[in-house]
Amino acid sequence: MAKEFLSERNVPFVERDIMNDKSAMDELIKIGVLTTPVTVFDGEVVVGFDRARFEKLLGE
Repeated sequence: MAKEFLSERNVPFVERDIMNDKSAMDELIKIGVLTTPVTVFDGEVVVGFDRARFEKLLGE
């Protein structure tokens, strides 16, 4: 859902695979999150897909 939401709005993002990218997993652990999906907007962490929060962070 998050990928589709961002793509529909032409918001660039980088998808990381925590199963195949140890540094991606290390970053999640560092921010204290052990679930996915996680989206980080300018340092603001959003766990899961929260449409209202995404819209707010994107200024919609």
